[in-house]
Amino acid sequence: FVGTKKQARSVIEDEAIRSKNHYITERWLGGTLTNFVTIKRSIRRMMQLQRDSESDEAWANLTKKEILGLMREKEKLESLHRGIKDMKKLPDALFIVDTVHEKIAVAEARKLDIPIIALLDTNADPSVIDYPIPANDDSIRTIQLITRRLADAALEGKSGKKVKAEEKTEEKIENVEEVE
Repeated sequence: FVGTKKQARSVIEDEAIRSKNHYITERWLGGTLTNFVTIKRSIRRMMQLQRDSESDEAWANLTKKEILGLMREKEKLESLHRGIKDMKKLPDALFIVDTVHEKIAVAEARKLDIPIIALLDTNADPSVIDYPIPANDDSIRTIQLITRRLADAALEGKSGKKVKAEEKTEEKIENVEEVE
């Protein structure tokens, strides 16, 4: 799940966590997919800084200035890599909110033949997207609705069972058919 726009950040993070998927809500770093080896190195550095900050001995001989610098580095790395720190391999697909804003993510996925599912506004080019979803990518409610449905689909795909929200929708459809 990729959504670095202000409107999309919290929704993307919540739904990605709920569906146990990786996400990026801060800045898309160039090379996140195409240079994944370097990104993994950066994630290892972040994990090392986390372990060191939790142990008393690791930073005992450092000055306050050095500790502050390491803490800032740790916070920066955590904000950039929070959603992908457990990612072991490249994703099977990307869901992107606003492909105009996330040009680099689209280009990297294209280069690696990773399928793209994207929420597209009228200003975006749907020809470069495998599964375009035309909708207002500035509306929080639209982002929430579509992201929730995709997260449900991801959960369903992982478990092989229907998700409750899907079942409720199907029940409503059946009730409407009975009335007709």
